[in-house]
Amino acid sequence: MGNPISVLVVDDHPLLRAGLGEAISTQADMIVVGEACNGREAVDAYQALRPDVTIMDIAMPEMDGVTALQEIRREHNNARVVMLTTYKGDAQILRAVQGGAAGFLLKSTLRKDLLDTVRGVHMGQRRIPPEIAMELAQHMGQGPLSSREMEVLNYAASGHSNRRIAERLTISEETVKAHMKNVLAKLAANDRTHAVTIALKRGIITI
Repeated sequence: MGNPISVLVVDDHPLLRAGLGEAISTQADMIVVGEACNGREAVDAYQALRPDVTIMDIAMPEMDGVTALQEIRREHNNARVVMLTTYKGDAQILRAVQGGAAGFLLKSTLRKDLLDTVRGVHMGQRRIPPEIAMELAQHMGQGPLSSREMEVLNYAASGHSNRRIAERLTISEETVKAHMKNVLAKLAANDRTHAVTIALKRGIITI
């Protein structure tokens, strides 16, 4: 057998890192070569260790996993990075796909999928769980929200009326309504409350 698959584990929760490390260390064909607890550390650790596969959480402090993925692949476009996520909501996942993620793991199915995903990605496969693939397919046709639409949606999520949003953004109330109409169309939402619910569920906004 050749060299074991070297794995870098990146997550801001020590218990999860320990669990991943434990599962990987029981396998004869893979080894954990390093750990990091945020995106900034991940970029430095990748640079120093050049692991075969990196397992990285999408949501982390200091620098999120998708930004770290983009930085790593800007320097090393052959980097194989598997993104860890707690939900199948597609907002960050779509960014990760565009950033060149080699695969995804749902934390709820880690025990079942971890080792096969590491091996598959190491062999050059793209590993996307069916739940995530379905979610992505469902939203692929909808354009992303513009930065102004995001601002309007965030204010709406905080309970501001159209008039208050218009005052905050120094635009007319009619313009706010136009932006909100676009948001509803892009998110396939019935009304602003529905839009906020969808956006929270998909990780487009956070409160």
